[in-house]
Amino acid sequence: MPDRQPFIGPVIGGRGTESRDRAELAALDGAPLATIGLAPQLLAQAALNRVRASADGSVPPPELFATAGKLFATAELEGETPQEYRRRVVMATGTPAGAITRAIDGIGNSLGMVERLNRAELPAPFEVPGYSTHWVPRGSLLAAVVPNNHPEPNVTWVRSLSMGMSVLVRPGSKDPFTPRRLLAALLAAGLDPDKAAFLPGGHDMGEHLLAQTDLGLVYGGPAAAARYAGRGDVLVRGPGRSKALVGSGAAQDDGLLDDLVRWIADDGGVRCNNISLVLTSGPAEPLAEALAERLAALPVLPVLDERATLPATSRGNAEAMAEYLAELTAEAVDHSSARYGGSPVADPGDGTAVLRPVVVSVNRPDASPAGTELGFPFVVVAPWNQDDGTGPLRESLVVSLPDEHASLAPRVLREPSVRKVVTGRVKPWAGLPETPHDGSLAQFLLEPKGLVTAEAES
Repeated sequence: MPDRQPFIGPVIGGRGTESRDRAELAALDGAPLATIGLAPQLLAQAALNRVRASADGSVPPPELFATAGKLFATAELEGETPQEYRRRVVMATGTPAGAITRAIDGIGNSLGMVERLNRAELPAPFEVPGYSTHWVPRGSLLAAVVPNNHPEPNVTWVRSLSMGMSVLVRPGSKDPFTPRRLLAALLAAGLDPDKAAFLPGGHDMGEHLLAQTDLGLVYGGPAAAARYAGRGDVLVRGPGRSKALVGSGAAQDDGLLDDLVRWIADDGGVRCNNISLVLTSGPAEPLAEALAERLAALPVLPVLDERATLPATSRGNAEAMAEYLAELTAEAVDHSSARYGGSPVADPGDGTAVLRPVVVSVNRPDASPAGTELGFPFVVVAPWNQDDGTGPLRESLVVSLPDEHASLAPRVLREPSVRKVVTGRVKPWAGLPETPHDGSLAQFLLEPKGLVTAEAES
């Protein structure tokens, strides 16, 4: 039975606010999912003024975030159970149910260790009698423009609160549920109501908030990354374009092929650290064929099924994607579509459309569509040789070096546009809280200042 349809409107001062500007959010199958109350610019400005007026740089205790994490994962909040939340996110975004279940646990765990996460991103404390270094916020107000593809990036704006920032959150159009539930959990745990505001709206809303606040955090695609690339006051988390470089025998290595399939398709391929380009020092087409065969075996299941591994979308979006893919891959060799009768779009029988994996090969690492990242398992296989060096690995959130090319790791780490390197048969998203994932949030939000006291003269 579908759960009741909620109204999700602006939250200012810890309270829901009515809005006459509304939008209907439909599920992938076309059924009504939620009514969204959009914040007009005047209301957003009033919220911004209120939050700024009370922004004092105070830091909530770590226990508050730990409690909020538990509430987020287990409690009924604003009349919404965890099960209702999970269903809404799945049916709005198409991200497989199992991925959302894992994300709920991941958010809860991350909020339980915000102090450890923050401490890991800063240098060891310096202090001798009379002299000390203090990391303090670069401003008082952060605008966070958050994504739709996966819930866990929302942890970033919550961590900003833990470093003394006050936050204005503009949710994604498909997933207002996650930031709204997180704010409800934080308020229930005791967060000062004027520390954060929730302001649904379109791109204009995001632009307005980014123009009026001290710092900004933006999740988005290539256009957003290009738009804000030159702004030192905006931290951009754009496409991952994660890559793997494998050896000449990869097409015959069953274990490596199985690993690559997981790295490409885990969580439906929607994450920025899923592999979207495989470079090989062997021939590209046999490797692409082997990957396409394995990826084609992933089952087509309704997206709410916990066993589902592939993302879903509406039928209209699926048809548009199929047309886009035909144009995008026109100059490449398609190793997948023929396995599906010519189209990667599948019908799971629940009124949605499932996007099956697509593998293509090209004859050069810089040939189109290499470098393209899509919201389902889409991967390009291209040849690589020693003369190419690390150039084809640039512009990557993660570079995986699982076999004979692991010795390149130090060189790849020195590439400014590579954020992380993984060697061996290790998942691209593997890490500890102390391992940087995409730079340092703390060093973006905070700056070091010196304090010298009278003890220095003693």
